[in-house]
Amino acid sequence: MRTHFWASLFTTMEVLPEMRQRKMGRIINISSFGGKVAVPHLLPYVASKFALTGFSSGLRTELAGTGVVVTTVCPGLMRTGSHVNAKFADQHDREYAWFALGNAIPGLSMSAECAARSILDASARGDAEVVLTLPAKLAVLMQALLPNLTTDLAAFVGRYLLPGPGDGDTTKVRGHFSRGALPDWVTALSDEASVENNELLARRLGSFEPAAHG
Repeated sequence: MRTHFWASLFTTMEVLPEMRQRKMGRIINISSFGGKVAVPHLLPYVASKFALTGFSSGLRTELAGTGVVVTTVCPGLMRTGSHVNAKFADQHDREYAWFALGNAIPGLSMSAECAARSILDASARGDAEVVLTLPAKLAVLMQALLPNLTTDLAAFVGRYLLPGPGDGDTTKVRGHFSRGALPDWVTALSDEASVENNELLARRLGSFEPAAHG
């Protein structure tokens, strides 16, 4: 909540008075499709992104006619290389596997560069909301049209396809140390993105050093 919601709120409140005074401004809030559809195993993330989506959408409504335009961005899976620094608990190797695999598959995920172009285009047009990646768009549409079915499918995935409760170990392990049996070639594209986006300090002969993120 500190990062996803309060940081956006406080930053917006700092710049908004000047924007309103000059009757012009663009505010882009990066939420997530997880702020539109509840994703199993990510409830703290989902709660914070739902809060940001609601704030951003409501702010656009309240600022209508002032010259200040708010765009809410809801990306799907992003191929940014964050899998190496994301923290996983309990069955951390299995939790890492599904997270890293989804982020590595073209079509399911989007590169940071493609996302940036789409975000800038949406802001230039003054769009209210933009959802990135086709799977995310389909999930958001399904949630809107068939909320009961969407929830049931999410429950099925969470219960039968994702890792179940382990031994209750709450120790958090970075993805870099949770690679387990997942072959490196599976996450090759995401690993390249890790280097390009400074998620890794170095890459040498297949050995990766994760950046020390807070």
